[in-house]
Amino acid sequence: MNAVFEPGAGKKHVIGVDFGTLSGRAVVVRVEDGAQLGSAEHAYGHAVMDSVLTAAPATYGTITLPPDWALQDPGDYEEVLRRAVPAAIAEAGIDPATVIGIATDFTACTMIPTLEDGTPLSRVAGLEGRPHAYVKLWKHHAAQPQADRINDLAAERREPWLARYGGFISSEWEFAKALQLLEEDPEIYALMDRWVEAADWIVWRLCGNYVRNACTAGYKGILQDGAYPSSDFLRGLNPAFADFAQSKLAQPLGELGSRAGGLSAEAAAWTGLPEGIAVAVGNVDAHVTAPAAKAVDPGQMVAIMGTSTCHVMSSDHLVEVPGMCGVVDGGIVAGLYGYEAGQSGVGDIFGWFIKQHVPERYVEAAEARGISVHSYLTELAYAEPVGAHGLVALDWHSGNRSVLVDHDLSGVILGQTLATRPEQEYRALLEATAFGARIIVETFKASGVPVGEFIVAGGLLKNRELMQTYSDVLRMPVSVIGSDQGPALGSAIHAAVAAGEYPDIRAAAAAMGSLIRNAYEPQDDSADTYDLLFAEYRRLHDHFGRGGDEMMHRLRDIRRDVLAEAAAPRQEVSA
Repeated sequence: MNAVFEPGAGKKHVIGVDFGTLSGRAVVVRVEDGAQLGSAEHAYGHAVMDSVLTAAPATYGTITLPPDWALQDPGDYEEVLRRAVPAAIAEAGIDPATVIGIATDFTACTMIPTLEDGTPLSRVAGLEGRPHAYVKLWKHHAAQPQADRINDLAAERREPWLARYGGFISSEWEFAKALQLLEEDPEIYALMDRWVEAADWIVWRLCGNYVRNACTAGYKGILQDGAYPSSDFLRGLNPAFADFAQSKLAQPLGELGSRAGGLSAEAAAWTGLPEGIAVAVGNVDAHVTAPAAKAVDPGQMVAIMGTSTCHVMSSDHLVEVPGMCGVVDGGIVAGLYGYEAGQSGVGDIFGWFIKQHVPERYVEAAEARGISVHSYLTELAYAEPVGAHGLVALDWHSGNRSVLVDHDLSGVILGQTLATRPEQEYRALLEATAFGARIIVETFKASGVPVGEFIVAGGLLKNRELMQTYSDVLRMPVSVIGSDQGPALGSAIHAAVAAGEYPDIRAAAAAMGSLIRNAYEPQDDSADTYDLLFAEYRRLHDHFGRGGDEMMHRLRDIRRDVLAEAAAPRQEVSA
């Protein structure tokens, strides 16, 4: 039986490492009470490669990437272990010998093609200039045509697993990305022995054991009731894809919070941690955050708000929710069904607007005040009452994850005039993300999965006006996590369980998690006006997203065709 932590037994510590979209963050946490004693962040050297394959050696020249691609270099992840973990320990001022476990979480679905021993194909001599040999980040949406075919065939065959994902498989997930790889670079596909979630690959690097975590296998790998889609189904997509699940994907599963192995000598040298300490099974950044926010009971929806937003919650019963990203038995905590939904673009949209649409005078004014452009725009935007801008926007600049599951959709700002100011457009985009969240909450409620508490984690909770907007739009109190490192704290909680200091995730979350309940309450006057704006948002949402007008798809098709023609090699015609 696992031992329960006893405060008198001496101070023990665990490490949580959160691998995000642009950087990795490590945090040192005290096992007794979850106190965060030190943290450090390391930015990925190659960031996100979405236009040029910058990780390729210079001898390959400039390798331009097609639209909707998003790649990363796995070496950047290892640098986080080498740099952020020792730096966090140094800041905490603890003896590394007191660390008893380490756990990690990752963006998902982020996939790495590897050899049998886990070597990424991007490290294989001669493949460094092949884009398909690199990590496909979660926001790689170029596999939408493959996802469409998966969905169409599954619907035609009435595959029972399709309803577990709200009726749609996303282009972000394992099967669509793998099918794209097969069809666009069959040589790389043939060389690939394993198609590995980054969440599992980094654990493999830490302990030398490849253990597939139950979370990504269920949510991103279409593993339901112990089985992947059949070889007959996969053959219907492409004859060469028939054995994909069994030959390149299948691997023994590890329960969340369990021990994947002991820290290897190599990883101990990278991190400065004791060799042999517990390494927990991998997890997803969103799902691991729920215990950090003490959200381990049915009805508590956690919105992890950053570049995108992932919504996770647990329930004691199984329901098929239209457009959800998935429901997995034990996907968040053992004994409950874990549900996931999400919005593909949130912070990314705000950042895009700041980068592309803010006049220089606004930037200068923010600098003069010593505040960020985001803060300056928010201040101006909320000087007006709700609805004064006369705008409504769709938050689909990165497509729609839930509940439409269509990454070929695009953004809209409606109602602009020659008097419209940048801060008004910015506020409309902030509000659009809240409206998108309301669509998700209402869909869950209508499907029989009530949302009793809405909890926010992630970097965007720092924007108080945005949080109040969410409370007003949802007509619900908004609670917030008490930590600014939610995923890393959640990983640390899993590390404590893997090390045997708590019997399960619930007990560890109760002792180590942090939550500020009802930090924001809805304001009736604002909520009434937001109801009117939400009605207009829903009309736009259904018109462009549910078949009222296919304009967005036609525009995306035109863009793809034009760019493909421009990139095609031209033959010289001799006189």
